Amino acid sequence: MYNRLIFHCVHCARCLFLAISIAIPSVGGELEMQTTRQIPVAGFPGQFHRVRTTAPWQSESTALILCDVWDSHHCVNAVRRVQEIAPRLEAMAEIMRANGATIIHAPSDCMTFYASHPARLRAQSIPKAANLPKDISTWCDQIPSEKAFPYPIDQSDGGEDDDPIEHQQWALKLTSEGRNPRAPWQQQIPIIQIDRERDFVSDSGPEIWSILESKGIKQVLLCGVHTNMCVLGRPFGLRQLASHGKNVCLIRDLTDTMYNPESWPYVDHFSGTDLVIDHVERHVCHTVTSDQVFIALQSKVPTNRVPFRFSKDRRPHLAILIAEDEYDTANTIPQFASTHLQTQLKVSVIHGDTKNRDTIPGLQAIDDADALLVSVRRHPLGAKDLERIQGFVKAGRSVIGIRTASHAFSLRDGKQLDGLVQWPEFDAYAFGGNYTNHHGKDLFPTVSRVGETGSLFSSKGSLYKVSPLKQGARVILNGKIEGQPEEPIAWTIVRADGGWSFYTSLGHSSDFAEPVFQELLGNAVFKACGVPGLTTDRYAEQQLRYSAGKGRQRK
Repeated sequence: MYNRLIFHCVHCARCLFLAISIAIPSVGGELEMQTTRQIPVAGFPGQFHRVRTTAPWQSESTALILCDVWDSHHCVNAVRRVQEIAPRLEAMAEIMRANGATIIHAPSDCMTFYASHPARLRAQSIPKAANLPKDISTWCDQIPSEKAFPYPIDQSDGGEDDDPIEHQQWALKLTSEGRNPRAPWQQQIPIIQIDRERDFVSDSGPEIWSILESKGIKQVLLCGVHTNMCVLGRPFGLRQLASHGKNVCLIRDLTDTMYNPESWPYVDHFSGTDLVIDHVERHVCHTVTSDQVFIALQSKVPTNRVPFRFSKDRRPHLAILIAEDEYDTANTIPQFASTHLQTQLKVSVIHGDTKNRDTIPGLQAIDDADALLVSVRRHPLGAKDLERIQGFVKAGRSVIGIRTASHAFSLRDGKQLDGLVQWPEFDAYAFGGNYTNHHGKDLFPTVSRVGETGSLFSSKGSLYKVSPLKQGARVILNGKIEGQPEEPIAWTIVRADGGWSFYTSLGHSSDFAEPVFQELLGNAVFKACGVPGLTTDRYAEQQLRYSAGKGRQRK
């Protein structure tokens, strides 16, 4: 049982820490935690399933490495985030240590401070391993599994996200303290305790590798900062350990990035971290959230039994479900989200399995989402997955539907597939819709606002037959083809369960190039998530900035 009291305060950027600890009994035996890795979606290059796996592990044969959790930094916002995350890191080290894990503190460039510390001397006393990888003493920029893929963010400016005036004031403060304002770190942040009897202190790849080998450790949990730089690249970082055969796993909620939202892809700072974590899960190693470790080790502290979240990460969570093969939304929607939505939202893209219709890998992501965007076409599901979606909708949460979402979870004419469950009422329930068919694909509808003359643009997607809508639907746009009645093409409705929905039968790949459609879809998503929408000019500006900056991404 984990039971401790923490009191801490900040005075002039220094934390005074007092901890009263009560003994933590060892759990022992084989434990389990849910790790995450991303695998390619068959038939859609560049798209990935996020798959959770139950991984067995034993704390006695596990090491925890705390990477560069320094007492200071040249970026004052980075300092604030480290100060916020440090108590959780300390709790993680304490409970793992009490259960037999090896704790390695790795504050790079600070070994002089620890020259006489028992934990530093202990690391230096470990005999050099006979199987030292030849490059284990060097920084690693890339491993082979990354080479075919672009890096997700531009960090060429160093990643500082400070206000310029505040940054200048911070540099002056560091100078007044006798610190180098470009490299002010001197030790690990004192909130994180170093056990003089058991822990290790090292920033050396050969030393840390030798520690792991001397203890027969294959499982390594790595946390600290910064994911896109030191956590990945240090000699003891994710790339080196993964490429040389260690079962290394990033604790993804106990880390941060050096990313400036004014750099490509111009997303929120924490969305930048998410993009780097995506890169890690796809091309380097598994990740896990800290609550999985605390739960496995039977921590009773409620705040430790949920993933850590920075106080300034206030992004609503949008889950996007894509399972259709006619309109290329597996590519257009993620691109749209990168360009326009991740500036304000946390976005999880979930793809249907093109080979196995029974389950949707990673569908658990909708459980804590604030809104769900659906782009699915005639895709009945296994009972558990459909129940999860039905539970989300019927709980009164916001739903956005695009094009084939009107016939997302049912086959034509009542056709059945063994073992799969359908929801033919989804259109009527979620959107107040009445999809019956569509006009010919060679008849391109003109799009107009309700109550206005003149068309906004011509869509290349066929016009859906949806009239009449359920009472209460508020039509925003209509579509018209010559010689046929006008049809609603975009509308909102407040459902019987109290939830808000938006639906549009637009969504052909060419529609995403239309400023009107970008604003329509983007602002519907933002409204569903409870944040302000953007102007047409702002969408155009983001599109130009994203496209121009994309050329600077490195491989």
